[in-house]
Amino acid sequence: MDYLTSSDFLFLTGTSLLKTFFLIFAVVLPMVSYTVYAERRVSALIQDRLGPNRTGFPLSLIPGVKNDWSPILGGLGQPVADAVKFLLKEDFVPAHVNKFYFWIAPALSMMPALVTLAAIPFGSTILNVPMVVANINVGLLFMFAISSVSVYGIVIAGWSSNSKYPFLGGIRSSSQMISYELGMGLSAVPVLLIAGSTSLPRIVEFQIQNGWLLFPYSNGHFGFAKTLLWIPVIIAFVTFTISMFAETNRLPFDLPESETELVAGYHTEYSSMKFALFFLGEYTAMIAGCSLIVVLFFGGYHFPGIPNGDAHGGLPILRHIPGTIWGIVNITVFFGKVAALLFVFIWVRWTLPRFRFDQLMKLGWLYLFEIALVNIFLTAGILAFTH
Repeated sequence: MDYLTSSDFLFLTGTSLLKTFFLIFAVVLPMVSYTVYAERRVSALIQDRLGPNRTGFPLSLIPGVKNDWSPILGGLGQPVADAVKFLLKEDFVPAHVNKFYFWIAPALSMMPALVTLAAIPFGSTILNVPMVVANINVGLLFMFAISSVSVYGIVIAGWSSNSKYPFLGGIRSSSQMISYELGMGLSAVPVLLIAGSTSLPRIVEFQIQNGWLLFPYSNGHFGFAKTLLWIPVIIAFVTFTISMFAETNRLPFDLPESETELVAGYHTEYSSMKFALFFLGEYTAMIAGCSLIVVLFFGGYHFPGIPNGDAHGGLPILRHIPGTIWGIVNITVFFGKVAALLFVFIWVRWTLPRFRFDQLMKLGWLYLFEIALVNIFLTAGILAFTH
């Protein structure tokens, strides 16, 4: 059995803390803020209106610029204004709520989304340090286990509010998440069968060597086995993505907080930073979900031709460039893919109408669950046939 020396332990602890700080405070929280801004601007474009385009710094302070508000740069200060508003708003707690559970519910809703990010390999390596906070062998199972805890925060928020609409929102959320967790978990099994591992970094490495699962092109050709496996991979991708929409309460699956029926659902009675924590938790969960889709189906941080960290792989002409630069490029590639998927999530929200609740449950139990289950047998059969 190998034991860590004190220096190894300090190095591992220090690098883990640095990666955690970078991932949460330098990437995810700003990404959450500007995803909200992007959602407002994209929804405005879809609905033929302007959206936030005033909040920010006056551009006339720049020499030679006469117009204060640019159609592109105007509004970039909106997330800062929202944060200040939430911080300065009165933290009102209604007298009829169960105060202890009312207080802890927002944290219980947000923390699982942040913890799941620990298992995501958001880059290759920088100075031989892998860009994943917790490199565990069962990373995918870890994410499923931790993300399922977030439903407790929503249910407790609905129950502790002692109000009809939040209670209905909490009940809807619990039944919806339980229903779609089955389909989401089963739809990921074909990926595990093909890659032969539940470790997320190893799944990415498999795609680096064999091509992305949704684009299995490597070494200049499509293999026969890859062509056959493309069918179950596409089915797995579609069922997994639909389930992720439902798990993150995004339209057309936002029944737990549907404004037309339940005012604001489970967070009707919340205000100030407690409401902001629900907001942050929802968008962090969406970023974590998009990151998992990128890792499972789009090759993670890999991009064809670009070397991985420490200048491994990629085009030979690029390998003389220092590996640290390629490590930063890999991180940029990863979050670029995540941003593209976030745009798809926003686009779907402002395009499709909301399901009825019976339609939502029917889709989860009568279609996605069965399709994902049959897809496992299809994948296993193809793997047995081609090997």
